[in-house]
Amino acid sequence: MKTRAVVLILLVLAVAGAASAGWTLLTAVERPIPTAHVQRGRVETRVHALGDLRAARAIQMAVPPMGGQLTIIALPQSGTPVKAGDVAMEFDSADQEFALEQANFDLKLAELEIVKAEAEAAVQAADDEVALLEARFAVRRAELDADANELVGAITARINLMLLDEARSRLASLEQELKTTRRETLAASTDVLREKRTKAQVTVVVAQRNIDSLRIRAPFDGFVSVRQNMMALGGVVFMGAVMPEFRPGDTVFAGTIVAELIDTSRVEVTAKLPEHDRANVSQGQKVDIRVDAAPDSRLQGTVRSISSVASRQMFDAAGTRRFDIALDIQGAADRVRPGVSAALTIAGPVFENALYVPRAAIFDVSGQPTMYVRTAAGFEPKAVKVLVRTDTAAVIEGLDQAAEVALVDPLAGAGGSKRSVPAAPVMPGAAP
Repeated sequence: MKTRAVVLILLVLAVAGAASAGWTLLTAVERPIPTAHVQRGRVETRVHALGDLRAARAIQMAVPPMGGQLTIIALPQSGTPVKAGDVAMEFDSADQEFALEQANFDLKLAELEIVKAEAEAAVQAADDEVALLEARFAVRRAELDADANELVGAITARINLMLLDEARSRLASLEQELKTTRRETLAASTDVLREKRTKAQVTVVVAQRNIDSLRIRAPFDGFVSVRQNMMALGGVVFMGAVMPEFRPGDTVFAGTIVAELIDTSRVEVTAKLPEHDRANVSQGQKVDIRVDAAPDSRLQGTVRSISSVASRQMFDAAGTRRFDIALDIQGAADRVRPGVSAALTIAGPVFENALYVPRAAIFDVSGQPTMYVRTAAGFEPKAVKVLVRTDTAAVIEGLDQAAEVALVDPLAGAGGSKRSVPAAPVMPGAAP
């Protein structure tokens, strides 16, 4: 019995050892490398990107520069639609209305002073005319007395001549005074009063304009987006604190941006394209747009502009250069609003009768597009020219149509040495 037990144990150990050896042999067999043949045919390029919807036109609504603080008395909530000409935001205008009343009072006072000055000028002109007539009469009477000098004594004749000279001198002085001094004085005083009236008129216009500026009206149809009030807690912002939006009753300083008016009549899409997709996109191409916020909506657009200079993201570890692109949405976009993201599919150029391979067959070796072509001895690397890359294929030049290429790197893990590998099942449409 002991002998049989020992034999059974040895048989079990032998079977286990054989199984282990067989498993080791199986794992030592190299995995086959999938391959595909170079094909010729029609290739349609598609460029996919993620973009953001934004309004083509938006304005900031800020507090008018009145000096000091103003109180908000009317402000719609975020998302409220407004029409062109409607009051989108209004501030307390009590101080400006008081200034307007004061300016109107000063204007009326200036106008009354002008009327009074004109009436006094008319009375003075009449008095001056009477004085001038009296002076002329005195001269004429002195002339008549002088004409009778032959009939009087020498002393009286001398007196008459002296009186005549005095009357003529007084007349000339009066005429000169009325002609220059009094007229200039009257004109100067009138100009001062008119300048005072003009100043009062300007003050009225400024006060009225200030009142009108406190009622900010929408220049176009759109909706209001209210900003956060960073002074809600007295200017102190705590880490993680959520600041409330501006609302009626808040006091704000001049120049503070309270809200934005966004035009929804024209919405555009902006995105960034990788450098290798830049050649497949040109102005005027059709774009299929799917908005995440409205998955049932499918919008159409066109490429409006592409930046000519690439930019690199600051925190992009790969350092991929990207080009800014802007697209116009065609048709009505009532169900979408700015601020949401969208998936873009841009229809690129079509290549007829082109050589193409699966995109996985292209490898980057020292910055050069390379493919591994099957030969009798294994796989040989060969540099090729890639005309365009799509999601699944790459259009190439520099390779025969009958060539069989690897879809994975056959030299990976082999220390860079060439090796022969067995064939494997290929992708659909590839070589058997």
